[in-house]
Amino acid sequence: MIYADLHVHTKYSADASIPPKTIVDRLHAHSLIKAVAITDHNTVEGYYKVRELASAYEDIIIIPGVEISAAGGDIIVLGVTELPHEPWTVKNILAFAKERQAIAIVAHPYRAYGLGDSAKKYTFDAVEVLNGSSASNANKLAQNLAKEMNLPGIAGSDAHQIDELWSAYTEIQASSNIDEILKAIKKGFVRVTSAGKSIHF
Repeated sequence: MIYADLHVHTKYSADASIPPKTIVDRLHAHSLIKAVAITDHNTVEGYYKVRELASAYEDIIIIPGVEISAAGGDIIVLGVTELPHEPWTVKNILAFAKERQAIAIVAHPYRAYGLGDSAKKYTFDAVEVLNGSSASNANKLAQNLAKEMNLPGIAGSDAHQIDELWSAYTEIQASSNIDEILKAIKKGFVRVTSAGKSIHF
């Protein structure tokens, strides 16, 4: 079982302040959570920095990713180390993810910069049903969206500051291989957890 925070920002996001070293130190010190997806806004620079620092530890998994500010709403893409070509339309980003066998996730659909109901018009791989920075009613709407779209639900803290790390995370039935983790998410071998409380939806 892998315990992963699938939505974390570093100081390389314009609105975040978390140093890459802090993420690695916190993962190393944590008894349970040993995996993180670095999903900075429109850049993969933070991912490379965190991965470099984490290479000193065998038990830490750094999942490549990015949160793209698409026209219409934010999309998380996991499993990529580059940005899609512009224009960043939903259709283009989904095609980019599919070409690279990456995972396209509807990020915080019912919050500012979320896709909302328009996500239903497209083919995504998962929905962020538990976002540590979203209100509970927004997360509930996201859970309903995942059910309606028949998609797996994932969780992430959406941390922008250090004290927000690990507020929500995903339990993934997979080995520590990143490809296996991504496949397990796509297949729905996941459970979302907030503050130590597991949520079924």
